[in-house]
Amino acid sequence: MRSLLFMLTSGLLLCGCAGYHVGPVKPTQMAAIARLAVPNLRNTTLEPRLESMVANALVKQIQQDGTYRVTAESDSDAIVQGTIKKLLRNPMRGSRTDYYQTSEYSLSLVAEIKVVERSTGAILLNRELTGKTTFLVSGSDLRTADVNADERQAIPRAAADLATQAVSYLSEGW
Repeated sequence: MRSLLFMLTSGLLLCGCAGYHVGPVKPTQMAAIARLAVPNLRNTTLEPRLESMVANALVKQIQQDGTYRVTAESDSDAIVQGTIKKLLRNPMRGSRTDYYQTSEYSLSLVAEIKVVERSTGAILLNRELTGKTTFLVSGSDLRTADVNADERQAIPRAAADLATQAVSYLSEGW
């Protein structure tokens, strides 16, 4: 009786895990892709060296995710291509003492990311993504503060956010 009850309980517990899958669940279009190449993206903004910064963030995030291996273009199954379209800085919060002075900005990095199969040239995935961050203006006098220097320090955070979204899209489909 005990053994029958044990077997019945064990059977019910194991049936609950019937559809569970351990490991990466790639999008259908990316099922045959194991190795990706990530060359520098195309930069249509006026910010210099942004293309290599975003490509490096993508490589780092792909390696951290582990779903794909990053290789040279000649060894890859697909190539991650992209165009950095916009780098936007918008005021968020004014100074407490002077309403017309901005003390905090939001920074948005907009890029179109697509995955092209190397052997056929077919576009497997294509999406526009936006990496975002915020930054404060440093210094006690906002009128003489160097907002561009603070923005340059925030760009890598926006690139990392963009890379996180891109890799989530590549490895999970959303």
